[in-house]
Amino acid sequence: MSVGSGLGRQAQPSASQTWYDDIPGSICGPEDGPWPRSFTSLGATEAWKKLSQASDHQSMRYAASGTRRADAVNFQPFPGARSQDRYTMQRLDIGGRMWTFTAVFDGHLGDATVEHAAYHMPIIIREFLEDMTQRHGGHIVPPPLIADMFSSAMRSFDDAIARDVLELFPGGLQSMMNMSDEKIYSILNDHTSGGQNFKKARLCMYGTTALVALVDPDHENLWLANLGDCQGVMISETKNHSWNFEILTRVHNGDNRREVERVKSEHPGESECVVDGRVLGAIAPFRCIGDTPFKQPPEFTRRILYNLYPGNHDTSPWEEFLVRNFTPPYISSTPEVTHYPLDPSQRSLRKYLILCSDGFTDICGEHQRKVIEQWLQNMDSSDCSTGCGTSNMALQLLWQGLGGDPISVSRVLTLDSEVPWLDDISIVVQSL
Repeated sequence: MSVGSGLGRQAQPSASQTWYDDIPGSICGPEDGPWPRSFTSLGATEAWKKLSQASDHQSMRYAASGTRRADAVNFQPFPGARSQDRYTMQRLDIGGRMWTFTAVFDGHLGDATVEHAAYHMPIIIREFLEDMTQRHGGHIVPPPLIADMFSSAMRSFDDAIARDVLELFPGGLQSMMNMSDEKIYSILNDHTSGGQNFKKARLCMYGTTALVALVDPDHENLWLANLGDCQGVMISETKNHSWNFEILTRVHNGDNRREVERVKSEHPGESECVVDGRVLGAIAPFRCIGDTPFKQPPEFTRRILYNLYPGNHDTSPWEEFLVRNFTPPYISSTPEVTHYPLDPSQRSLRKYLILCSDGFTDICGEHQRKVIEQWLQNMDSSDCSTGCGTSNMALQLLWQGLGGDPISVSRVLTLDSEVPWLDDISIVVQSL
C-alpha cells in the first residue's frame, strides 16, 4: 500500500496540505516526499488571476466577422522549470485567401527543437500551400492533395534538420570518418563567428511531437496532421443541444499496437527495435520532429553530437540505444493526416476543435469527457468560480481540468515542492 493513499495516511491533511495523488496528473510519487506537502489556499479571484499569469495565454480572431477565434495556453506551474510545450496560431495568406493554422508541440530533452518547429512550421506549410495553389492555377485543390501536401511539408521540414548539418561536411558521414574530433569540433562550435553551425547541430539533439490543424478559406475543410501523442478532439453541438465528442487522433507510442507492429515490420529480425514500449528502449514517441540519433546511423551521433559543445562526458546513456541502431530511421516523421469535412449547413451550431499536449490528457485521466462537458456548461455560465468571466476558452478548459474549483487550482499553483509535479500543458481551443 502506498504511503499517500488509503490507510497509509495517518490522518486527513488540513485544508492547506495535500498528498501527491490529490493532484490530477501528478508526476510525483512517495519518493518526492515528505507528504503531505503544504500549499496556499487562494480565493476564486486570486486563483484565477494567478492561473492567468502562469499560463501564457493568447487569442486570435480569424473570421472576417470576428465570430470565430482560437484561444491557447501553455502552462507549467513549477517555477524552476520552463515549459517545453509550445503552441502556434496564425492566419496564412495564400493568394489573397486566408487559411487558418493552429498547432501544439510537446518538446522533449530540451527546447531548441520545439522552438524551431513552432516558429518555422507555419512558414513551410505556407510555402507548400503557395506552390500547390499556383500549380492548380488558383482553382480549389482537392482535399486528398492537401493531405498529401501536409505530409510532404512536415517530412521535408524534418529531413532538413539533419541535412543542414551533414552539408557542413562535404561528402557527408563517409568523409567525416577521416576527420579528427578536433576538426569536427571546430566546424560545429562556431560561436565566435555567429554560431549558425552550432544552432543547426543543436536541433538534432532534441525532439518534439506535433499536432497541426489547417482550415481552408471557405471554412469547409479541416486537416489534422499528427506526430506523437498530442490529441485532437472535435466537440459538436447537435440540433437538440447535446454535444458529440470525437477523438480525431491516435497516439504514436508503445500504447498503440499498430505503431509497435509498424516499427517491427520496418526492422525485421531486430528484436530490440522496440523494448519496453520504447523505440530502441529509449524514447516514447514513435513519430516526431527531430530526435536525429534515432533517424541517422550511430556515427552521426558519435562524430557530430558527441563533439557538440559542451560535449558528452558520459556517453553511456546514448550508447545503450545506439548499439541497437542498425537500420535507421526508427522514428518516423510521416504524420497521420485526417481530413474532417465541415458541413456548411451546420454553421448555426457550435463546434470546437481542441488540440492539446499529453499534459492535458494526463490531468483529465479517465474523466476527460466529463471535464469537457463541464467546461461547455461553464462557458454559458457567469459563475466566477469557473473562470471569473475570462473569454479565453483554453484557459477555462485548463481551469476545469485542474479540478474546476479554487482549492484544486490553488493546490496545483502553489504546492511547496522542490521538483515539478505536473507535465507541461498546452491547449488550443478553436471555434469552427
